[in-house]
Amino acid sequence: MNRIKKIVIVGPESTGKSTLCEKLALHYHTHWVKEYAREYLLKNGTNYSFDNLSDIARGQLRLEEEGIALLNKKAVDSKTPLPLFIDTDMYVMKVWCEFVFGKCHQWILNEVVSRKYDLYLLCNVDAPWVKDELREYPDFESRERLYHHYKDAMINQATPWVDISGNYEERFKKAIMAVDALLKASS
Repeated sequence: MNRIKKIVIVGPESTGKSTLCEKLALHYHTHWVKEYAREYLLKNGTNYSFDNLSDIARGQLRLEEEGIALLNKKAVDSKTPLPLFIDTDMYVMKVWCEFVFGKCHQWILNEVVSRKYDLYLLCNVDAPWVKDELREYPDFESRERLYHHYKDAMINQATPWVDISGNYEERFKKAIMAVDALLKASS
């Protein structure tokens, strides 16, 4: 049995992905993988290119592999599966590339197909938009279009997924219910 259950949180910007990852990791006494793009854009600026998105995707995969390695050490002694919460994956990079540049790096598409996860939590756009220096789409229409790109991706892949909507407390409860069901089925 796989001792680590990889749970990815996806969705448009400002839908609470990072907050949800952190809260879930605290709730389950486990680790979470941060979104590499924030670190990259804060360091390099927000005037990014198509090729920069490839660099960001590679950085995200590196953080994910580090998170898996870290949790693998803990999972050896665990009697039950341990969740690893991942803030962003290659679906996010695919949507970002296509939404901004109308195309995606082939290697990102290959990673979308080859990487395996246990559950996706898709954050809906009904959370209030929170301004910060990295966010690009304050208008609801763009956020809603992005959400539908993510939803289409979720519908057209095999990994189970749950739509996470409502206020922040409702989102947290829905996420816990979905993760608990995954862990129970895996025990």
